[in-house]
Amino acid sequence: MKKLITFVAAAAACMLFASCGAKDKKTTIGIAKIVQHPALDAVEQGVMDAIKDAGYDVDYDLQNANGDVNTAAQIANVYKTKKVDVAVGIATPVAVALANTLKTTPVVFGTVTDPIAAGLVDTLDKGKNNVTGMSDQIPTVEHIKLFAKVANIKTLGYIYCSNEANSVSSLELVKLGCKEAGIELVEQSITTSSEVKQACESIVKRVDGIYLTTDNTVFSAIASLVDVFGKAKKPIFSGDVTAAKDGGIFMASGFNYYKAGRATGEMVVQILKGAKPADIPVRFMTEPSDSDLLLDLDAAKNCGIKIPAEYLESANMIFENGNLSEK
Repeated sequence: MKKLITFVAAAAACMLFASCGAKDKKTTIGIAKIVQHPALDAVEQGVMDAIKDAGYDVDYDLQNANGDVNTAAQIANVYKTKKVDVAVGIATPVAVALANTLKTTPVVFGTVTDPIAAGLVDTLDKGKNNVTGMSDQIPTVEHIKLFAKVANIKTLGYIYCSNEANSVSSLELVKLGCKEAGIELVEQSITTSSEVKQACESIVKRVDGIYLTTDNTVFSAIASLVDVFGKAKKPIFSGDVTAAKDGGIFMASGFNYYKAGRATGEMVVQILKGAKPADIPVRFMTEPSDSDLLLDLDAAKNCGIKIPAEYLESANMIFENGNLSEK
């Protein structure tokens, strides 16, 4: 009997030790972004805050591909070797690299404009195998029509990275927007952020203004673009409000990237709770409270544009005299 009691006690101790060990083992989440700039940094922070607010204490492996698709592939291999519990890919090139490499680890993409064209999912109604995520698709056609109306432009410039699937997809929407607005399009492709300034200088004299979609390569060199068009006194319309908060961009309309990050983080939480990526639909930022409208009165004055009162009243962010105020 004593031997039996001893055996049972030892077994119970082993089970308790094993369960404690499993409980104490921290979850590891890899978060990789294609490049560092305010919008993607906000997404990253939003992801982590949503996970923390859900009560999870996790270890993060934060990576930045610095705009290089080869580096993105290397990061994916690091996550595979490290066996992270969930991998988050911020922007299309990184998300694709993760999805191509990690076949069993859950992959959640964030700020991917066209996940179907990128091959990440086959339908927006559900994920694909171990992949799901959040799309940052913006109303490009409506943006361009608004820009043409308020700024009275006749020719529109568009610079995009030919290496980013989301930017190539956006080009078709830009073309449609110009067609519906009755204006001419002047496009210029680039492959790296170092080419942005030269691309701006090559088209600035041929356009009345420039439109920016959510192209991460372009936004990583936004300062040079603002400088070139600011000196030419030609307006910029941005589909990313984050980049306009430092001034120089006439009008910006788009969803809040921090909130987009939180939405992405909430999808990670679903997976941590046991949901399968294949069962989670692609998420979009569609609520009015998710979006912002920023008007830069300094940039408007520089470009000789008078903004109608109706837009000033509807904007929740105003940049004037070098300062940003929020309603």
